[in-house]
Amino acid sequence: MDLRLDATVFDYSFVVVYLFFVIAIGVVTKRKVLTSEDYFLSGRSLPAWICALAFLSANIGATELIGMAANGSQYGLATVHYYWIGAVPAMVFLGLIMMPFYYGSKVRSVPEYLRLRFNRSTHMYQSVVFAVATILVAGINLFALALLINVLIGWPLWASIIAAAGVVLLYTTMGGLTATMYNEVLQFFIIVAFLVPLTVGGLIRVGGIDGLLEALRTNAVLGENGLSVWGGTGLGNTTNPYGNWIALLLGMGFVNSFGYWTTNFTEVQRALSAKDMSAARRTPIIAAIPKMLLPAIIIMPGLVAAVLVPELAEGELEYNEALPALIGRVMPAGLVGLALAALIAAFMAGMAANVSSFNTVVTYDLWQTYIRKGRSDAYYLRIGRKLTVGGVLVAVGAAFIAAEFRNIQDYIQLLQSIFNAPLFATFVLGMFWKRMSGPAGLWGLVAGAAGAAGVQIAYSNGLWEFNSQQAASFTGSGMAFVFDLAVSVLVTLRTAPKPVEELDGLVWGRTKMAVKGSYPAPDLHRAAIQAERERVAEGRPLTWWENPWPLGIAVMAVLVILNLTVG
Repeated sequence: MDLRLDATVFDYSFVVVYLFFVIAIGVVTKRKVLTSEDYFLSGRSLPAWICALAFLSANIGATELIGMAANGSQYGLATVHYYWIGAVPAMVFLGLIMMPFYYGSKVRSVPEYLRLRFNRSTHMYQSVVFAVATILVAGINLFALALLINVLIGWPLWASIIAAAGVVLLYTTMGGLTATMYNEVLQFFIIVAFLVPLTVGGLIRVGGIDGLLEALRTNAVLGENGLSVWGGTGLGNTTNPYGNWIALLLGMGFVNSFGYWTTNFTEVQRALSAKDMSAARRTPIIAAIPKMLLPAIIIMPGLVAAVLVPELAEGELEYNEALPALIGRVMPAGLVGLALAALIAAFMAGMAANVSSFNTVVTYDLWQTYIRKGRSDAYYLRIGRKLTVGGVLVAVGAAFIAAEFRNIQDYIQLLQSIFNAPLFATFVLGMFWKRMSGPAGLWGLVAGAAGAAGVQIAYSNGLWEFNSQQAASFTGSGMAFVFDLAVSVLVTLRTAPKPVEELDGLVWGRTKMAVKGSYPAPDLHRAAIQAERERVAEGRPLTWWENPWPLGIAVMAVLVILNLTVG
């Protein structure tokens, strides 16, 4: 089936204008990059709303748009679990509980926290694992965009990959994280501007929400279970594509979700760039507000495609092609260019986020720590720019691995179960149990990855049956968490703990931070009291929306209401 769009010169002008602004942002922000911290962490100077939109946009890559539309078409309304169970609670937890450790200790990356909390072996292992996983995910974004451009306008895959990677390389090399984050804000608004008319136009064609639900029922495209969020999650008769409610809450909602949102440096890096502690903690909480609403314009097109594109159910099209197929049938003349610009923006948001976190971890956590110590700051700035080039080139190769999966969300969840789930277990235990030893950090991570990989091997060889590849990944995540905790406890009981005085600012209950990370960090308690006194003296007490706790509680209350009313 030919999905090619009839793009005109006017349509291509949208793309040209967008690319002009992207590169211009890179040129302007380059002037502000004077140190390595400017390049890798924006000098820790950005306001909360910029960090929040960049935090959100870094996750809305081409894989999000294609993958969630594919899930909507293949699995139905239950896909909203990825947002309401698999994202928002973890984002709030990151802001309220974990950001004080990250931001207050002045670490420059998530692996650097592991070096301070555990030991160098744990740090090196996780730095290498993160670098590999990040490049694989960057490759997914690259393949996703190349696939779309190939399908929609006929460019060969190799040409699409090289052209798109070249633009990302240009502005990330020049402006570093600042250029990346300001572009992510721009990309977020362009993506929304594309998704809203696509969703509305699709709903009009199927007779609105009621018409869509009726069509899905009568045509048996998805069936009743596809029209329910929590339907089919019972333990006795599990028909939900994501498994029973235990697998959902433990695998997706706890291990996978918290493992991704609270320990993935690609996301945490945006909050670390905030101007102060309050802004850093509010970054993921503010981002959670639009995150709750995104299913209406990201998953809904997939549901519409299940009706308007019968070739999906018939097997003539892959589910990964649900979104491009819908664009061709719904987007009116003159807005095709907006769709192309938005899809390119989605790709750039995802890939640039991964490249910026990759070059930070490899520069600081591997190169500076183990390969070339004690060099000048200018030297590490140069290395960071070179590693950006190297990361993009490796991602180009990794793009072709993603081509092996019919649904790229299958691939993403598989990677998360192996790489992210064990890391969250180590963080939870390490932050809240002072006794946990340094060697336990390393061996817990190794055991967790082995547990998740074991589930995937059993599923691939028919030894363990699941309703879908993603259900297998959620179970693998739960297994990784359990293996990590069990091995960490056993190793801790047989090894010496780290001296408690070395844990200030790194574990719960010890907040006095003298010197942590690579630079001196403040005594957070004293600094917070002083800042509050100054605000009160000036007649500027914190409003409730500037306080992370009331804001986080309000977000969770709305989330509960959504699950009760829609589920």
